[in-house]
Amino acid sequence: MTVVILASASPRRQELLKLIFEDFVVKPADIDETVRKSIELEQYPEYLALKKSRHIAEKCSVDNVVIGCDTGVFIDNMMLGKPKDAEHAKEMLKLLSGRTHKVITGCSVFYKGQNICFSQTTEVEFFRLTDKEIDEYIATGEPMDKAGAYGIQGKGALLVKKINGDYYNVMGLPIGALKQKLKLFM
Repeated sequence: MTVVILASASPRRQELLKLIFEDFVVKPADIDETVRKSIELEQYPEYLALKKSRHIAEKCSVDNVVIGCDTGVFIDNMMLGKPKDAEHAKEMLKLLSGRTHKVITGCSVFYKGQNICFSQTTEVEFFRLTDKEIDEYIATGEPMDKAGAYGIQGKGALLVKKINGDYYNVMGLPIGALKQKLKLFM
């Protein structure tokens, strides 16, 4: 019997994966997220997704489908991860204010000894934000566990002027693209 395993603890990814699979198992990959220096910056999410999915796939039956993901926010040749604290979140949001940035989600799928990796990119433009708007958003607590210090599916939607690309990619799982890739396996 094929078991689908999501190598992520993200509640957003779990919610989105339910659009494809009614039942799946969550097994977060506890890995070292260090990236080799030879990897280009915008390839980090795909590289980390592969590390996560491989880590779980190596411990499972080859009949299982293992899905790993990683999302990064990119601006000014930097990747913004999750903020360390409220001050760090404020720095990130000020950097994104009034500007366009890229959100890149890397995905990796292992099934029956085969692997497919891909990345999806979405451009997100923020409104120009006041310090008060940034402080009020940080006070919600929402930015603290999200790359780039915002969640488009929550109150962070109020920061976003427009997007170009897959909305669900910004949430952390390009579900349409993933479904198309899974058709290659199943």
